[in-house]
This record gives sequence, C-alpha cells and structure tokens, in this order.
Amino acid sequence: MPEYDRVSRQAEEMRRGLDAIIRSEVKDPRIPEIFSILKVDLTRDLKYAKVHISVMLEDENEKKAMLKALKGASGFIRRELGRRIILRSMPELSFVLDDSIEYSVHINHLLEQISQPQDGEEKKE
Repeated sequence: MPEYDRVSRQAEEMRRGLDAIIRSEVKDPRIPEIFSILKVDLTRDLKYAKVHISVMLEDENEKKAMLKALKGASGFIRRELGRRIILRSMPELSFVLDDSIEYSVHINHLLEQISQPQDGEEKKE
C-alpha cells in the first residue's frame, strides 16, 4: 500500500504543477483560459502520465485544437515540470479530454426539466 500512496502523492503534485505551467507559461491561443485538470493517472513505474483535462467549449474542433496544442507543447511542459518536481525521470505526458463535467451539467439540466411542473399541473410539496 505505501507504493500507491507515493504514486498518488506524485500524481497530485504533477497536477498542480501542470496547471500552473499551462496557465502561466504556455502561450498558445488554442488553449482557452478556462479549463480544469481533473486528474493525472501515473503508472506505477512513473514512466507515463495521462492528464485528464476538462474544458467547457461547444465546438468539438476547438477541443481538438486545444489537445493538439498541448501535445505540441508537451516537451516544453515536461521540461518545466522537471524543474519544479524532482523525479528520477519525468514521465511522458498524454492529454485526454474528460467530458464528465459537461455530462453532469447535461444531466442536471435534464433533472431540472423533469422537476418543473408541466402546463396544467400543480407542483406537489
């Protein structure tokens, strides 16, 4: 179990570092100002990291462009992350879109529609 704790601590530290680097140092117009890094999945050997990113954009092409920009900047991001976090070797980064927040907003909207009274019906309390 101590192995899991070490990996999860380093994943959380990487998440915070990635957030700071992407927000302040990556200057690409394809990356919107409003995004969230939800989690970082690190392999147990710390060689690979999957970064889950959520962004509230309507256009799928803009989301794909953002991922392409992050992939293009991954070398720079790895180098900057290596300066902030001390690891034997910096893991390879892969960025994936996570639509769980958008999905939860959609479900919440559907639930609100269901809970509103229809024409001619009274709301029960």
